[in-house]
Amino acid sequence: MKGLFLVEPIIAIYAFASFLIYPLVQQYVYRRLWQQLTNTTYPVSDNSSRCTSDSGSNESSYHEEVQRQASLFSLYSGLFSMIPSLTVTLILVAYSDQRGRKITIIMPLIGSLLYNLSFLAVSYFELNVYLLIGSTLVSSLFGGLGTFLGGCFAYIADLCEDGREKTLRLAGADMVIGLLSGVASLASGYFLRAAGFNWPFLTSTLCQCLILLYAVFILEETVKMSPHDAIDASGPPCWSSIRQMWSGICHLFAGPDRRCNIIMILLMLILSTFSFAHIGGLSMITLYELNKPLCWSEILIGYGSALSTTVFLTSFVGVLLFTYCGVPQLLIVLMGILSVIAGMVLVAFAKTTLLMFLARAPMLLSIMPFPVLRSMMSKIISKSEQGALFACVAFSENLSSNVAGTIFSSIYASTVRWYPGFCFLVAAGLCLIPLALLGALGVLGVDVAEQGKDSEALISGEEDPAADENDDDDPLLN
Repeated sequence: MKGLFLVEPIIAIYAFASFLIYPLVQQYVYRRLWQQLTNTTYPVSDNSSRCTSDSGSNESSYHEEVQRQASLFSLYSGLFSMIPSLTVTLILVAYSDQRGRKITIIMPLIGSLLYNLSFLAVSYFELNVYLLIGSTLVSSLFGGLGTFLGGCFAYIADLCEDGREKTLRLAGADMVIGLLSGVASLASGYFLRAAGFNWPFLTSTLCQCLILLYAVFILEETVKMSPHDAIDASGPPCWSSIRQMWSGICHLFAGPDRRCNIIMILLMLILSTFSFAHIGGLSMITLYELNKPLCWSEILIGYGSALSTTVFLTSFVGVLLFTYCGVPQLLIVLMGILSVIAGMVLVAFAKTTLLMFLARAPMLLSIMPFPVLRSMMSKIISKSEQGALFACVAFSENLSSNVAGTIFSSIYASTVRWYPGFCFLVAAGLCLIPLALLGALGVLGVDVAEQGKDSEALISGEEDPAADENDDDDPLLN
């Protein structure tokens, strides 16, 4: 049977399966820690908030201690999974330039399936909750979200012929993630209240099985190997292939065109620092909502998570409109960063349910920088180096998100007693770093507005020898 060159269904179902349980993971850990620390059942109410005006000092101290322990749990999970996940991401996605993209999609799906099964086992048999940290470590050995998205983005880049198509299709992939994750987040609260934790975990596991079968048997490979390469691929990777993989990564930042190298480094730094601040702030929102004075129920958390994921749709619409209107891409990135700053500041001061919902409004364009920056970097290099590029992008984003989760969990645990919203102010302040780097690109006179030119003419000397001779007319930025 002839395969399909369509990776979006995998991205969509993966997003649905992941975000169906993502809002539930912290809630499950929170409830189990509550039971362990207080020797009482977790207070569940049909009201929109679990806080009561006559809460005693003991209950208040319980909330603070559970908040601290839950944030430390997130800290340990991030620390144990970070290094294996980063290593596998860098190796697999870069190696996909030679051996194909499907391995970068299949391996993380296997790891995610094992992760879901472990949660199901711990929830069903009521095992020790700290076993989940071990399951996080095991699943990270197969890669993770960074490996999966890096492989999918490289797969999409292989199929695109020009820069505008690449920008819009990468933004479309982000939109698919947002739409399906929003539906899953909205359903998760009702699912939890109606059926408990076991059924959502089982549903997510079945979805992971479905897309794993699709990836193995239906998805077509975009990187075609010669018969000689196919014979080599059947055995263990040789040192020459590993050296070739590493040289491809190094060439991204140390090629013959110095101006191109500087721009690539600045773009990567903007992406990683923005991802650090953005992901770090978002990772603490669920705990913040569970804490006083909000004390949200699972239903409100589901609504909040669904509202947060609508930014994927609004950001895609923003990228689509701004791209067709000829808005410079650096300006699109700037608007996205300012959107995050405004939203994080409002979240830090949100003390009521209404304000917490309204705080999501300024962040409607917060996802725009990600597809635009990926597309800008992808247009600088050749198709044969897309895997190396997206390996570095996935490595950078994975490193940023893991370190951000670790650091922000520590900040939240240290400040939850006197000001829980402090970590969101830190996230807003850290966004000034990518703003400064964006200004550095502006000083270089970078203009990355789409001009309808063939962006594959951007690379290197072997495809465009004149590119190195005339930096002022360098086509790689158009």
